[in-house]
Formats: sequence, C-alpha cells, structure tokens
Amino acid sequence: MTTWQVLAAGPLLAPDESLSRAVVRTVPDAVTERLSDLGNVPVAVPVLALAMAYAAWHGHRAGALTAGAAMALVPAVIVPLKEWTARPGPLEPWAAGYYPSGHTATAAVAYLGAALLVRPYARRGWPLPLALALTGATATGLVLRGWHWPLDVLASLLLCTPLLLAVRRAVHRSVRPSA
Repeated sequence: MTTWQVLAAGPLLAPDESLSRAVVRTVPDAVTERLSDLGNVPVAVPVLALAMAYAAWHGHRAGALTAGAAMALVPAVIVPLKEWTARPGPLEPWAAGYYPSGHTATAAVAYLGAALLVRPYARRGWPLPLALALTGATATGLVLRGWHWPLDVLASLLLCTPLLLAVRRAVHRSVRPSA
C-alpha cells in the first residue's frame, strides 16, 4: 500500500510531505545523525551477529540461521524497490532511491532479530523494548534529519515484518519450554 502511495502520488503522499517539512531539522543534526547511524550496517549487523552466535552456542541454530537469512534478504527486498520507485529525498529533490529506507530495514531486522534470539535467555523482558527503541530511534533520526520521508521508514518496517515473523517462528520452534 505504501508503495502505491509513492508511485501513484496517492492521498497519503501530501500528509507525508507535510509532516516531513514540519519536523525536518527541528532537532540538531549532530543528534539526528547519531540516531540515523544506528541503522548503518557496521553498527547494527554486529549486534545481530553476536545474538546469532549466542543462540547457536545454546544449540538454537535454526533461529540463528533464520535471523542471518532475514538480514541477507534485506538488500534483496529494499534495493529493487529503491530503483523502481526512484523517490527523491526530502532535502535532495534531484536525487533518487530514498524509498524504502535501507537503514530502517537494517535496524529493524538486526535489533529486533537479535532481541528475538536472546529473549528466551533474558531474565527480564528487556530485549524487545530495547530493540524497538533502537529501531524507532533510527527511523526518527532519519526523518528528523531529512534523509527519509516518514512513508519511507514505515514501508521498511512493513516490508521487514514477514522476515521478523519467520525469525520468531524459528526461535519459537527451536526453544522449547522445559517440562
């Protein structure tokens, strides 16, 4: 649905652009750039790699492999859509390829995938709220800095949902509660 909005200049495009204009650069660039950096591959992927190693170490290789496959699929899902839509950026109308947000997708799969992998071993429920906060911080930083429109980050979150559901399913199957 979000892709149709972008390609056909659907009814959500005007509010998307209005919201972006209202919030871009309302927070200092130094802050929003750091938040955006949470979605960089060198920052987010090692978090997932450590969680995969931890889960595999505990004998739950199916969840670890599924999380790795989900991350490997991120560029396969995002890059063709960037090329197809060729959406310009909020601050760079001459550039293209902003839809959907690769940084948001990387953050979502890395942090939420890692949380799903370590959640069965955590004494408290901290992994998912922390992962949601990191993913949300990334998306917020990208929009506030003007590197992405709000629909760009929303689309990435929606596109990553099936990948994360597969990770959740693999983790659930591999981690059986003790009788």
